[in-house]
Amino acid sequence: MTSPTIRELGERLGLVFSDPDAISQAFVHASYANENPDLIPGNNERLEFLGDAVLGLIVSRLLYDRFPTTDEGGMTAHRASLVNRGALASLARELGLDQYLLLGRGELDSGGAHRPSLLAAAYEALIGAIYLSEGMAATEAAFRPLLTARLAPTEGGDALKSAKSRLQEWSQRHHRGTRPLYELVESKGPAHAQRFTVAVVIGQERLATGSGSSRQRAEERAARAALAHLSEVEA
Repeated sequence: MTSPTIRELGERLGLVFSDPDAISQAFVHASYANENPDLIPGNNERLEFLGDAVLGLIVSRLLYDRFPTTDEGGMTAHRASLVNRGALASLARELGLDQYLLLGRGELDSGGAHRPSLLAAAYEALIGAIYLSEGMAATEAAFRPLLTARLAPTEGGDALKSAKSRLQEWSQRHHRGTRPLYELVESKGPAHAQRFTVAVVIGQERLATGSGSSRQRAEERAARAALAHLSEVEA
């Protein structure tokens, strides 16, 4: 578990791991742990949970610093472009994380090492493991440049469009000009503090819902949720 490859991974991230075994835990899939209970102390799912939160903080701080005049919606769009499953899987491939994954026989035979969901999970688990082992400052120093490089190509592009505009463009490309429909699901509360819930529908499929203090805000959030869903499906 303390093979040179783990140290090489640290070198690529600009880190010297104080506990390589702790980092290796990030690559233990549940299927491998189940087949080797006497060799492996658990899987990487708890680290993935932690890493997801740490990654969210790193990305949020990056966007807050990079775009001082961008509103919440614009920063959310940028964040969605950085932390969806496809984007994280791509970042994992850049680091070569597929070669570190420990998978059970079934997962290995079915090509699990190249599956976007497993690669994205390993990327988040790695962030969680490095956070526990090396601390927040080292984790941010290692991953912020990788995320910044991914952000640069989008700074003047589609990520700054409203979610409704981007969803409409997606629908026109994939559904021959069909426009998304926004259906009011619920409005509740007194007139001065109403809350609206809206569903977005393309064709016959309800993709997502969103809520907000105005119908327009609810529609934007529904579109944003729909785009996140579509990025997961297409990854």
